[in-house]
Amino acid sequence: MASGNGASALPAGIRILSRGGSALDAIEACAKIIEADTTDTSVGRGGKPNVLGEVELDASIVDGTSHRVGAVAALTGYLHPITVARAVMERTPHAFIVGDGAARFAREIGAETTQNLTPSTRKLWVERLRSVGETPASVRRRAKLLPVVRKTVREERGTVNFLALDGNGDLASAVTTSGWAYKYPGRVGDSPIVGAGNYCDSRYRAAACTGYGELAIRNVTAKTAVDRLANELEDAAFNIVVLSPKGVHASATNRQGRRYVWMTTRMDEPTLEARILVKRTARRSRSAGTSRRRKM
Repeated sequence: MASGNGASALPAGIRILSRGGSALDAIEACAKIIEADTTDTSVGRGGKPNVLGEVELDASIVDGTSHRVGAVAALTGYLHPITVARAVMERTPHAFIVGDGAARFAREIGAETTQNLTPSTRKLWVERLRSVGETPASVRRRAKLLPVVRKTVREERGTVNFLALDGNGDLASAVTTSGWAYKYPGRVGDSPIVGAGNYCDSRYRAAACTGYGELAIRNVTAKTAVDRLANELEDAAFNIVVLSPKGVHASATNRQGRRYVWMTTRMDEPTLEARILVKRTARRSRSAGTSRRRKM
């Protein structure tokens, strides 16, 4: 299963699973398809850049059976961050490599390079800068970027995630993203943070998030799944997909009209379904809680 923007990639993953392939191989193959799809402006090549015009990519992959994890963040110049993340998991003593170190490692393993800023996404970046009175040249001269970022960032956050269950009963999960559009350079969201935007354990479940990553980081949301979704501190877009070891799947969101996609080896094409809408509930004030405890 996947977030809605992963629909076109699911058949590739299903072919791998149908041949007896692993959940890890299936999710990596699916993620690579979306990373190379320039029509998806929230992932990989064609993803929206940071405020300086650089496309910084984040990704993580989790083996739910061995509990090995691999992640990269703020990776620039490479087409498939999910493959680099898997290599971190399988070929290094580490779990998470970022920035220049991630790029150096990608180069060392011979990962495929590319120019991730496409002409169409560069145009979108220039237009956003113009809307706040800036140009590519002016923003690069600025000593302080935060005042510009506060004006450029809006609710433009996107990600693709994949969860898979293979014939051996092993679960695996993958998340890949270009992050928050026009963000501050070096901003890392929840996608590469295992437990926040991505979590998997073959004994229990797999879960992955899209939307406002800062919320997932604060609440370790992928690990606690949907139980906290109704009580987030901010009214920001947030979505989650969950897959159990028995193949039971579900998805929730706090925005009307959001969908997810799923597919099995018995199906010819993916099914797109509405996510469960979880309405935001009012939080009790601390003073009210204190007052009630005193009365008791």
